[in-house]
Amino acid sequence: MSEIEIQLKKGVLGLCVLALLSRGDSYAYEIASRMADAVDMGEGTIYPLMRRMQSEGLVATYLEESPSGPSRKYYRITETGRSRLAEQVGEWRGFTAAVDGLIAAADTTANVAEEASEPTSVQEGESSHEA
Repeated sequence: MSEIEIQLKKGVLGLCVLALLSRGDSYAYEIASRMADAVDMGEGTIYPLMRRMQSEGLVATYLEESPSGPSRKYYRITETGRSRLAEQVGEWRGFTAAVDGLIAAADTTANVAEEASEPTSVQEGESSHEA
């Protein structure tokens, strides 16, 4: 995995967790599984992230009985978390729009350069302009 990919993932994990929790409460393993499927995040990453988010007041926890074992610690997004999510979604959309614009400009430049380097069908000595 490239360094840029690692840094991008680290930068958006909190945003992704808040987005997931805005849809409903969840426990850490379930969050980790969804994140692993979506952005290839390792399970070990979620627990420190959830502790940090709890200490920042973005999520709160509660215990719920589990039919298949011990009680599970569930996370829910707080009002502070919802505010942070709204801020980060706005920042993310602005950032991705800017990056998409730069990439589109690069694609356009690459296409123009490609077209310029393609051989033309004009034979040597013939003019491409009609008189």
